[in-house]
Amino acid sequence: MTRSAPASPRPGSSGRLSVTRVALLDRNSEAGQESKAALDEQFEAQRTLFIQCDVTEPEQLKGAFKKVIEHFGRLDIVVNNAGVNNEKDWESTIQVNLTSVIRGTYLGIEYMKKGNGGDGGVIINISSLAGLMPAAFQPVYCATKHGVIGFTRSIALAANMENYGVRLNTICPGFVNTPILQSIDKEENMGQYYSYKDEIKNMMQFYGVMDPSIIAEGLITIIEDDTLNGEVMKITASQGIHFHQYGQTPFTSSKR
Repeated sequence: MTRSAPASPRPGSSGRLSVTRVALLDRNSEAGQESKAALDEQFEAQRTLFIQCDVTEPEQLKGAFKKVIEHFGRLDIVVNNAGVNNEKDWESTIQVNLTSVIRGTYLGIEYMKKGNGGDGGVIINISSLAGLMPAAFQPVYCATKHGVIGFTRSIALAANMENYGVRLNTICPGFVNTPILQSIDKEENMGQYYSYKDEIKNMMQFYGVMDPSIIAEGLITIIEDDTLNGEVMKITASQGIHFHQYGQTPFTSSKR
């Protein structure tokens, strides 16, 4: 699945996030239309927008962001959620999992940063627990997810130093019950690492498989808590939502 979600939510009166306008980007038109239809059942149809887009194509992604602004008039939240797991076609894995996330982040900052006339906002880049540990059966996937964390933490510092008014955070889920999980141990995805397929099953049994709703909870927490910037949220079946702890980074307190 390759999907991103620029959006324009507003806080609800209950204190929880009330999403009033959402744009979905996906290269799979059928899946994107199904997602929009599901949202339309809960919200008015004009509040949701689906744009068919291959996030690895720079002009398509740039055009999609432009359409969101033209349709809704503003941008407040970007979730870079596009992801694949294919060690056989590792170049594509890098393009989807890391390059498109970087490009989506820069586009989001351009539209939202206060120096460009934006009102600020928040960008959430989806990584994985594989971005915090090694994985013998998926080294390229693992590298891309490490990259998402390193990039997001670094750009969050830069955004703070430059007073963009944009917060950037990362979510690192464990195994989640999504379509990508159904093909994670297939030979066409694992390639030369197919002999490690049983290790994947053992890890899934150890860490457990979560419902996507808990990831949504983590997402809402980051959106609503404006003190969070440069944080790495971990979500696992055993520990739920919690944050990865790093030592203090020197020389980052002010613009140099």
